[in-house]
Amino acid sequence: MSDTLNLTLSGATRVHFIVGDPIAQVKSPAGVTQAFQARGHDAMVAPAHVPPAKLAAWVEGVSLAHNVDGIIVTVPHKFACFELCATTSDRAAFLHTVNTMRRAADGRWHGDMFDGLGFVAAMRDNGGEPEGKKVLLLGAGGAGSAIAHSLVMAGVAELAIHDEDTVRRTALVDRLAGLGRCPVAHGSADPGGFDMVLNATPVGMKASDPYPLDVDKITAGMFVGCVITAPAITPLIAAARAKGCGTMTGAHMFARVRDLMVDFLLGKP
Repeated sequence: MSDTLNLTLSGATRVHFIVGDPIAQVKSPAGVTQAFQARGHDAMVAPAHVPPAKLAAWVEGVSLAHNVDGIIVTVPHKFACFELCATTSDRAAFLHTVNTMRRAADGRWHGDMFDGLGFVAAMRDNGGEPEGKKVLLLGAGGAGSAIAHSLVMAGVAELAIHDEDTVRRTALVDRLAGLGRCPVAHGSADPGGFDMVLNATPVGMKASDPYPLDVDKITAGMFVGCVITAPAITPLIAAARAKGCGTMTGAHMFARVRDLMVDFLLGKP
């Protein structure tokens, strides 16, 4: 796909939003608009900075415009937007979270969640096969929950989840363990003994951030992944590469998630 965005807007252009708080860091306005163009679809994505207290009113408001076809959802709205959908995929229903909403023929919203599928696909693109592996995942938020579910469904041997929000972490661990597909446990910031170490937290976006885990215990045989897109190479990924680890970045994940979201927004099941 070309990196050049040559957008011609008209009254016939179909409109999509990406909603978050904050929103300045997201890549989707250009990336998804570009993907629409590559498929010959006259559509665009605009950013919307909406605080949680105003989210429901904002969705109700944009729903009045007949040319608004979709909403991409980012932090911190993925759980709240699930509640604003009339229908969702089974995957989103299990997770109680969505990252994409598509306008149905009756005007209501249908939601799905692609963060996990995109993350696992990006891992595989970069040589990280989760099947049969012992995995530590940091983060049990919207993206982390989806990634955890996709890892379990991809056949990991064991999954440990660490999150500072112990209530959220416990709820996710218990629900995933209930699937009976593999052992799911409470993890820590110690990556020792794991085959794969995956960061689904925002820790690493700011230069002043600490590492999200104990990087001294990362070893060369591990695969290390991260959801963060800016900076392109987080301190965690840089440290893992310095030790000879296989890695994947947030940009790798974004490319895969973008394609899944575009498929969905254009009407594919």
